[in-house]
Amino acid sequence: MERTAKITRKTKETDITIELNLDGTGVANIDTGIGFFDHMLEGFAKHGFFDLNCFVKGDLIVDCHHTIEDTGIALGTAIKEALGDKKGIQRFGQRYLPMDETLMLCAIDLSGRPYLVFDADFSVERVGYFDTEMVKEFFYAVSYAAGMNLHMKLVHGSNNHHIIEAAFKAFAKALDEACTYDERITDVLSTKGTL
Repeated sequence: MERTAKITRKTKETDITIELNLDGTGVANIDTGIGFFDHMLEGFAKHGFFDLNCFVKGDLIVDCHHTIEDTGIALGTAIKEALGDKKGIQRFGQRYLPMDETLMLCAIDLSGRPYLVFDADFSVERVGYFDTEMVKEFFYAVSYAAGMNLHMKLVHGSNNHHIIEAAFKAFAKALDEACTYDERITDVLSTKGTL
């Protein structure tokens, strides 16, 4: 049975529809109104082997903040819903991901306890129409909505495009690993008996 979710989130600031299949092949249809953000979400889907439809109408006349943050909330909610009871999954995932001069670390625990540690600095305020300070805000929103412990650390790198893209791809690979079934795990991987 495929693990899927469809989330709609509508506020005075954004109108979002997300469809996620954790057991997909990496097919993405993305339109957030922010070209660079679309590119990052396409990379997330492709490298995590997630099928992702994401359509967002946001108040971009204000700035990109609401669009990116609310998309993170919706994506995190979709991840949580698609995972269901989490029986049989590895729960933990991690990836060092290189991209040219950049090396990014991402580690995930699908524990049900939200927490973000984000350690990366940027040398420019924007990449395209994407504010670099929104990288942390996006992953914060995803981690809290999904109930995941998420650590991201820039080991080294200087090109802001590469740093952000490596973050999204490392997150995809770590999440794919954490969501993968392990036949040795017959319930949930927790001494508590629940995640």
